[in-house]
Amino acid sequence: MPGQSIPDHLKISPFLVLYMIMSMQIGIGVLGYQRLIVLTAGNDAWISVLIAGGCIHIIIWMIYKIAETVNGDLVSAHVYIAGNFVGKLLSSFFIIYYFIYSLTVQRSYLEVIQVWMFPTMNIFWFTLAYMLLCIYIIYGGVRTVIGIAFFGIVLPAYLFPVFGFSLQLAEFNHLLPIWNNSLKDILIGSYKMSLTFIGFEVVLFFYPFIKEPQKSKKWAHLAILLTTFLYTSIMIITITYFSRDLLSRSVWATLTMWKIVNFPFVERFEYIGIATWSLVILPNVCMSIWISSRLLKRIFNLQQKKGVIIMAAATLIAINFLPTRAEVSLLNDITGQIGFVFNFIYIPLLLVVVMIVKKVKKR
Repeated sequence: MPGQSIPDHLKISPFLVLYMIMSMQIGIGVLGYQRLIVLTAGNDAWISVLIAGGCIHIIIWMIYKIAETVNGDLVSAHVYIAGNFVGKLLSSFFIIYYFIYSLTVQRSYLEVIQVWMFPTMNIFWFTLAYMLLCIYIIYGGVRTVIGIAFFGIVLPAYLFPVFGFSLQLAEFNHLLPIWNNSLKDILIGSYKMSLTFIGFEVVLFFYPFIKEPQKSKKWAHLAILLTTFLYTSIMIITITYFSRDLLSRSVWATLTMWKIVNFPFVERFEYIGIATWSLVILPNVCMSIWISSRLLKRIFNLQQKKGVIIMAAATLIAINFLPTRAEVSLLNDITGQIGFVFNFIYIPLLLVVVMIVKKVKKR
């Protein structure tokens, strides 16, 4: 099957795959993933994070194997194994998935703003402003979208050394004894962590836009290595800072740790952290909408700029139907579970089918 013809001037350098993956993995989950895993895996939660990160390296290898075999993206893979009509029908599901993913990230971030800063804030007007910014970025093309991913990692990087304030109050005996919990509990913790890790699969959609994609493999694995290190480090700091009971009640443990940060020129550092996080989630939203609009173009021949407008308008409407914590929590659970099935069940199955079809076609 011939690959998609993408002009060189529209393609991105292989090293930018590092920022593409990291910016999708580091999102709203960083602010409060610790509680969910500690409730299951206890003081061994950091081991759950490492196991989840290790599994993702295998999935990344599978993603590249699929993309190389069909010489294209996920739509190309579906068409390769199931023909044009059925292949595009299968791919259309992912338009909805990435729309929901974008909606989940935005609404979860708005919830943090409402709880910590502005309880009476109107979510419609904030979303409208954010959507206009996203449309402007996506209209700049794929290179602009990945450029925002670069800045979404580099500019907020100053936030992570701030965790050093929590280390001053750390009780490292909270980590002992290691392997205090059963293997089953640790693996369930890894499952819950994988819901936070999702986002790396965007490689399967951006693959045709990568210059010399073979060279980008090492950057993809380095991205997974760095995010795994980051999440593990924050988890260890969190376990040593909180008591088990307090952590089980802390919905946003990261923000709670930021509350103790004290500079002469700023009293409430968590406000700065929350404001900066709008830049962290920007690549999440932009890439999700870009993928949805790209799929609309590939499947229905709809101009991508029109697809972007449709997705932004749908987000603006849908976000008003999620007014309370209960709906936001349910949306997070649904998105996480669908993402888990896609990454850890569907992609391995897709690889097996692609390799079988390749052998059949050779014969």
